[in-house]
Amino acid sequence: MPPILRDTAGLGIFFWLIGYLASMVLYFTPLSPIMGWVLLVVFTPFTLLVTWWWFVNRERLPLQYYAGVGGAWMLIAVVLDYLFIVQLFNTATYYAPDVFLYYALVFLIPVGVGWYLGRAGPAAHAG
Repeated sequence: MPPILRDTAGLGIFFWLIGYLASMVLYFTPLSPIMGWVLLVVFTPFTLLVTWWWFVNRERLPLQYYAGVGGAWMLIAVVLDYLFIVQLFNTATYYAPDVFLYYALVFLIPVGVGWYLGRAGPAAHAG
């Protein structure tokens, strides 16, 4: 699989699926009414760390690449949320402030990591 496909579709679907599965578990707990905020608090640092780990030892890429990755992740999240939450569960009340913040973070995390790595200088190569 080409790196751009792993970076966009691979990681985007991975992050969405983990959040989706966690939301299915949280739905059956007392935290259900605030599940979106709980997921944001738990998975934002996780997504940031995995994204950092994924890109830190690679050759530096232009910021536009990271913006494309973020755009792809956001598009994946919007489409899959619509198909597998809004349509599947027939919930018109899904879109709330936590969801819009989630979409923004899904875009901004790879952009922020890319911006920081670009400022940090050349990548360290193993070996």
